[in-house]
Amino acid sequence: MFEVLRNAWRVKDLRRKLLYTIMMLLLFRLCTYIPTPFIDQSVIKEAVGANSGWGVIDIITGGSLSGYTFMAMGITPYINASIILQLLTVVIPRLEQLSKEGPEGRKKITQYTRYLGIALAFVQAVGICMSFGSSAIVSTFRDNLFLVYVIIGLTLTAGSALAIWMGERITENGIGNGISMLIFIGIIARLPSTVIAYVQQAAEQARGGNAALWWILPFIVLGVAALVVIIVRVDLGERRIPVQYAKRISGRKVYGGQSTYIPMKPNGAGVLPLIFAMSFLAFPNIIIKMFWPHVVWYDNWLGAGTPLYAVLSVVLVLFFAYFYASISFNPEDTANDIQKYGGFIQGIRPGKPTSDYLKKINRRLTLFAGLFLAGIAVLPMIISACLGRMENSAPILNLALTFSSTGLLILTSVSIEVTKQLEAQLVMNHYKGFLDK
Repeated sequence: MFEVLRNAWRVKDLRRKLLYTIMMLLLFRLCTYIPTPFIDQSVIKEAVGANSGWGVIDIITGGSLSGYTFMAMGITPYINASIILQLLTVVIPRLEQLSKEGPEGRKKITQYTRYLGIALAFVQAVGICMSFGSSAIVSTFRDNLFLVYVIIGLTLTAGSALAIWMGERITENGIGNGISMLIFIGIIARLPSTVIAYVQQAAEQARGGNAALWWILPFIVLGVAALVVIIVRVDLGERRIPVQYAKRISGRKVYGGQSTYIPMKPNGAGVLPLIFAMSFLAFPNIIIKMFWPHVVWYDNWLGAGTPLYAVLSVVLVLFFAYFYASISFNPEDTANDIQKYGGFIQGIRPGKPTSDYLKKINRRLTLFAGLFLAGIAVLPMIISACLGRMENSAPILNLALTFSSTGLLILTSVSIEVTKQLEAQLVMNHYKGFLDK
């Protein structure tokens, strides 16, 4: 990866894109330090720490929610809007037609997603603030709560709109997917403070004669390294379907006769099913806290870390994995293209048998990817349940959850995606230079 970055830096066009991406990410992080007016941040931090459901949003926003800063909502409303629009595409014929109209149709759907995301940002901002109660508002401004809530909602909506704009600009003018990059930098931003807090706590306990945190640290490092290796292997893995093309004679020339393959990735949707499942489960918690702030049964039964929450996480991850597999890969079109150019899969008849064969392979790969992502989603809950029974486990738990499987999957997937994009553009620039000579 570092070699790719070094080579990319030597190309003027790629260097401009890298600098643009870095500038946007730095601007995003600077905005996360702008405080929201009228808010008592100490109350917010305590409330977010006590409610594990908001921890998902806090991870995605890089800790902005716990401080309730200008970027407290981040891009989570946009993610929720994307979920809603993707599901409505299957139900509403107009949206389904737009999705099949190519770039122009997808551009229109993106526009609808943007508008819906901004509307959801206002609702979520006001709802979360109301769920914290009047104690989250500075005492001198509690006499006019309606106006305060409106101003807070507009402020955080502006922050979400700015985050969405930054993500789209990175996608258009920078490197990588903008939304993924913002989530990436949010997770990265949490790492130094968590590691420093762990080291300080370990040193403090060591002075008291307890060096358990130092002994556990190598095992955490080995676990993180092993998890990264597994994620990379799965992310880079592919099932190659061999395709043989028959020879065609046109005049004096012979065409075809070569062998190739169809690369089918087991995790073609990447980290999207996991992010969508996390956001989908966090959204009802916001609604419950907004209208019924004193309800406790939801946290007891459907709060993060509960058995039912884990089951729903697995179900939703599998659902979104199959959903994205169905809209990203069309076996019928692939089979028709193979048959059109005189190709065939050995042992499989062209046409519908080829389509059925590709569909079966795609279902198996999607099942593997869904189970892998479901395991990634459930693993932090298992770690929390195990460490929660230990004494003085807070530093270990914070470090383990910061380097959780979900966070590592996002970091690794985004890094691989950026590396592949840089490699592709380096190849394009190489061949362009070759042809110019």
